[in-house]
Amino acid sequence: MPTTKVILFCSAIVLLAPFGCTTTPGGVALRPDGTPGPEACPAKALEIMRYLKLHVGDAALVELDANQMGAWPITLYDGPIESVLQDDLGTIEAPARLYGWVWTGGPQVVIRYYEAHPLDGDKLPICAVARLGDGQLRKRPESKPGTAILNASVASAFVVESFR
Repeated sequence: MPTTKVILFCSAIVLLAPFGCTTTPGGVALRPDGTPGPEACPAKALEIMRYLKLHVGDAALVELDANQMGAWPITLYDGPIESVLQDDLGTIEAPARLYGWVWTGGPQVVIRYYEAHPLDGDKLPICAVARLGDGQLRKRPESKPGTAILNASVASAFVVESFR
């Protein structure tokens, strides 16, 4: 009898697994609309940002995709992204690179940056997000699943202390 219960329990887990919380490769839980859920900024990134005197709300203009600079429109895909600073972000001088992750599941693109790579140094852990006012990171209607077609190739990268 105990063996039957174990088999039934394991079968239920296997069958129900696809309906549970979905996560991205980085372990970020996704909301029902496909956007990423809250995520804490790692302690090391907070320490580095304090050292660099980066404060919540500091921002700089970025080219969203280093491979599509100046293009219009641009297509972003779910997964890793490399952006290029157009302005200095505090003590991180342009044209440093920002590395992060793109989610296209919701009505707007979500981009979270986890590393900055100054031209004259090593990669640094940071926490920042891409934002553009007036809903301009909204996907165009012809965007296919897993992609987002955007009208703009630039946005601002804002320093944050956690991702919401």
